[in-house]
Amino acid sequence: MDLGLKGRTAVVMGASQGLGKASAMQLAAEGAHVVLVSRSADKLEAVKGEIEATGGSAQVQTCDLFDSGSRSQFVEFLGSLEQLDVLVANSGGPAPGMAPGIASDVWAKEFDAMVLGLIQIIDASVAQMKSKGFGRVVVIASSGIVVPIPKLAVSNTLRSAVAGYVKTLAEQMAPHGVTCNLVLPGRIETPRTQAIDKGTAANLGVSVEEARAASAATIPMGRYGTPEEFGAVVTFLASAPAAYITGSQVRCDGGAIKSINA
Repeated sequence: MDLGLKGRTAVVMGASQGLGKASAMQLAAEGAHVVLVSRSADKLEAVKGEIEATGGSAQVQTCDLFDSGSRSQFVEFLGSLEQLDVLVANSGGPAPGMAPGIASDVWAKEFDAMVLGLIQIIDASVAQMKSKGFGRVVVIASSGIVVPIPKLAVSNTLRSAVAGYVKTLAEQMAPHGVTCNLVLPGRIETPRTQAIDKGTAANLGVSVEEARAASAATIPMGRYGTPEEFGAVVTFLASAPAAYITGSQVRCDGGAIKSINA
């Protein structure tokens, strides 16, 4: 299947590692020119080198979602692009925390970055896409917006707010050929998942291997997903054949979420 990504420009946030990097690598493999975005230019340069070593095309652009000035500069950069076809909006995840008891300044800081910051960047991107009659916004969210994840109160709450915005935006952008979807990762083998397993192990007083095995046992497939499997889902939603999919929450979780309707 030709995904129609050759010659497209894809901006991928959080591209220095994990799900963002996997998405960027696969988009580049399909012929898209990828703009790699994160706080760390050095890490991005390494990813750029990997992409170019396999014949792909990439460039580096830094942005810190927690810095309003950095976000504004990034929005200006987006406006300067001659072509912007795909945005993979990936904010990473906040530190674990139980509800109640999370300090109000933590809520405010994370809301500014994970919700207001993403909306600012998404809005700037769809303005570009709308004028061209083609666009794909793919937001990397979390299964916590369907079934809240214990000890991730901030993530569950703020990602749900983003999901509401993306669903609303999808209806407004559909007549202009711009689709807006969310991908909900389950347990994918990334540095963040490894950190969560280490934290769980420490809390339970067991080994990391035991904590990981217990987690994998809750997944019908009996294993964690690979970053490449996740990146493939993002890449398809960014493709031309996915033109009739919008306003959707697509799970990539090995069947872990038991809900029928969401």
